[in-house]
Amino acid sequence: MAFILIDESGNLGFEFNKKGTSSYFLITFLFTTNKRAIEKCVKKVHAGLRKKYKKVGILHAYREEPVTRKRLLSLLAAKDCRIMTILLNKRKVYTKLQDEKPVLYNYVTNILLDRIFSKRLLQIDNPIEIIASRKETNKFLNQNFKTYLQSQMTETHDIDVSISIKTPAEEKALQAVDFISWAIFRKHEYRDATYYNIIRKNIIEENPLFH
Repeated sequence: MAFILIDESGNLGFEFNKKGTSSYFLITFLFTTNKRAIEKCVKKVHAGLRKKYKKVGILHAYREEPVTRKRLLSLLAAKDCRIMTILLNKRKVYTKLQDEKPVLYNYVTNILLDRIFSKRLLQIDNPIEIIASRKETNKFLNQNFKTYLQSQMTETHDIDVSISIKTPAEEKALQAVDFISWAIFRKHEYRDATYYNIIRKNIIEENPLFH
């Protein structure tokens, strides 16, 4: 069984004079044949924090201390996993796509999936499970995202995959992808490669879109 875990960083807002609007948006894919090993990394860091703080919730890269971020990223870097990401320079996005955020999200995600399978980075004769982090609270858009990817995988690549959308609480491995995606995002948005360099060797493709 091969697993593709998906998370994102940045936002799809285009009002650049508004506080909190990022210049970049990226979607990150972590793929592995050993999801349990990724989960164990998260559990190990979580257990260490619980000893210190007693009560610890879900791990989120943006609100953790630097030592926690570095620890989890270092653990992940040692595992058999590969990372791909597509970076969107939002200032270069066509105006039409700016008004159709779900379409833009699906479009970017499909480009990344297409590259994974076109380059045969996964054994397609094995079962594949895609797990995306639940970011959009609208149920219709969640279903639309699943339906879109399912049709693309079936029609374009003739691959039968299972697709689910879960929260990081439901799927611990998504917490790992959150840290990876955050590290890559920080490199581009803030020109800080401190965390990116930890998992750099696991990144096999990092592509800009609309650059």
